[in-house]
Amino acid sequence: MNDVRPVGVCAVIDPERGAHGTLELHGPLETACFHRALHRIAEIRPGVRHPEPRLLRHGPDLHTVELPGGTAAPAPYPVGLLADLLTAAPEPGHDGRPGAGPLAGPAGLPCGTLPRTEPVTPLQQQRLAEALAWPDHQVEQVVWRWYGPLDTARFEAAWRAVGAHESVLRTGFIWDPRPRAVVFDRGPLDVVRHRHGTVIRRAVLLARERARLFDLRRPGPLRVALLESGPADAAAPFTDVLLTYHRALLDGWSVRLLMRECCRAYLADGVLPGGERRPDLGDCARWYGARDLAPADDFWRRPAHRPAASTPTLPVPAPPAGSGGTGVHRTALSPAESAHLARWAAHWGVAESSVLQAVWAMLLYRASGAAPRPAVVGFGLDFPGRGLLLEGIEGIPGPFENALPVTVAVDAGLGLPGLLRELRDRVLDMAAYEGIAAGAPDPGHGGGPRAGGLLAFDCGPRPEEGYGDTLAAHGIRLEEQEAAGSPAGYALRLRAGHDARRALMLTCVYDRGLVGDGAARTLLAHTVRLLRLLPDAATEATTVGDVLARLPDAVTPRVPDGPAAPDTAPLASLRGATAPTAATVCLVDVPGAPRTGHWELVRHYHGPEALTSLRLTAGEDTDPAVALGRLARSPGRLVLGGYSGSGALACELARHVTGPGTRTPLVVVGGAGDDPDGPRGLARALQRASAPPARS
Repeated sequence: MNDVRPVGVCAVIDPERGAHGTLELHGPLETACFHRALHRIAEIRPGVRHPEPRLLRHGPDLHTVELPGGTAAPAPYPVGLLADLLTAAPEPGHDGRPGAGPLAGPAGLPCGTLPRTEPVTPLQQQRLAEALAWPDHQVEQVVWRWYGPLDTARFEAAWRAVGAHESVLRTGFIWDPRPRAVVFDRGPLDVVRHRHGTVIRRAVLLARERARLFDLRRPGPLRVALLESGPADAAAPFTDVLLTYHRALLDGWSVRLLMRECCRAYLADGVLPGGERRPDLGDCARWYGARDLAPADDFWRRPAHRPAASTPTLPVPAPPAGSGGTGVHRTALSPAESAHLARWAAHWGVAESSVLQAVWAMLLYRASGAAPRPAVVGFGLDFPGRGLLLEGIEGIPGPFENALPVTVAVDAGLGLPGLLRELRDRVLDMAAYEGIAAGAPDPGHGGGPRAGGLLAFDCGPRPEEGYGDTLAAHGIRLEEQEAAGSPAGYALRLRAGHDARRALMLTCVYDRGLVGDGAARTLLAHTVRLLRLLPDAATEATTVGDVLARLPDAVTPRVPDGPAAPDTAPLASLRGATAPTAATVCLVDVPGAPRTGHWELVRHYHGPEALTSLRLTAGEDTDPAVALGRLARSPGRLVLGGYSGSGALACELARHVTGPGTRTPLVVVGGAGDDPDGPRGLARALQRASAPPARS
């Protein structure tokens, strides 16, 4: 039977062949691409010098690479990284024509450039781990309404200028074997304009864009979609500008920065003066690496800053059968009510955000059923993360927004002014360490459950404020509409922020698998009711019990813990062996890489071997090795496989599991999980590598 040749290159690494192992390449490969990959490795690892490997050609679709070794080498050759580079998808920004220039690789396609690698921040380590645990919780969205003319070509040129200016928009990740940020020469320009009638309504477009997960191995953490208004709005036509982004590289503050830069470039005919912004996210990561985190560790070990345990006294009603996905409810105070609330908060020496936190703490207390007895309640609070002692931090796009646990003791006799000041002072103390994720007890990873929901108060630069007058001179008006986003690993997230009229908008985003629609609606209604009530009813003598007595008799729903991280066991079976002595093929999941190709790969795999999946989180290197050690002792030779980007990790794991009585696993790398031909090509490469050698 003729074997269908896979598109692209698949690599098979056998450490036991030859003096130092071999790398076998199946698929079309040009010599120029091989030498360019060697050059990239020298750029990625400038302090390590190796003799260059030799490429041996056996045919147009079969090559082997002899790996260097010897006692003079400071470390084993990074063969996994070489496999990742040779099997990587083409770099965005090229047209793919043969002879497209010095970057041309297999079949005339570019093999990609990796001119600069950067360390990652502690918070990015956490985000990459969450990208495996809750991939759909890591995508956020912000919408602006653009009134007046919008020149699409000029708008795209403006975003190209922003991409050239901001390295974060050209950043992806590699694992070598730890995650590193890679700044590409170019990034994809993903601006799509939807004419009226092509999408039913904005909610549909929001859902579609949110469902398109990001591949973190590639640059492009931001997508832009434009949706035109319909004939009913002919008197005041507008275009909705939807920005969808990934939390591993951006946050809400950053997206507002980028939109402001886009407005500046749009007004300048798509041009931004100057080169790359410095300092950038890489400079922040180096700043973190040089900082002594001991004071932050000491701060977060204090009992007052530990996450509150979830309250088990009241059961959480199960959502309706079949519910799932993300739900959204919105409401708002009027501009007059918002101004009244702000003046009342200032009278007590606090901000509106402190009032929102106090209201939420009181609702959690009421839902606990502990009243009138005291109880400790806790919730997550999003900090902007811009309090670092790094010059220019306010203008650097990056993932600085950080959810930290806030706990406070509440009882019915506690005075409301005291609760407001206690929360204000608690948050001010925490602000000194708001960007230190490594020292904070992460509520979702070893620091306790993500209980009590997450509060966020939007802040940061507003493009409509910075360039509103200049835009108005061109007949343009810009208004931020909403920032829905995701629950961010919590059961519920409550975002607050002001619109263009200075009205306080409240958006409740919740996991419909944990929180019912009615419960979320009730929690939001109770929150707004208290925010409207307090400025007119609260005095120095008002207690928590007095405030809660103003709520209706309906039960305040309890906010459940956030979703448990799926895939807690390191290994998951995808398919059992069809022969008793068959080997095992284990697929290595790289954080941030799409995982949709696994079941397609199983469908294309026809060998007798068992198929399993190894789940990794950023920085984890011991438990997976133990689990793989058990597989390595099973019948047959273990094969570690994965899509392009997993090679360095797989080779590192293969070295960890090798020991007395076990053979070093084979490593197979190739394809992309979101490429229609990727699962088929990788399945055939795995099947070929797993087959026992033919007897002579």
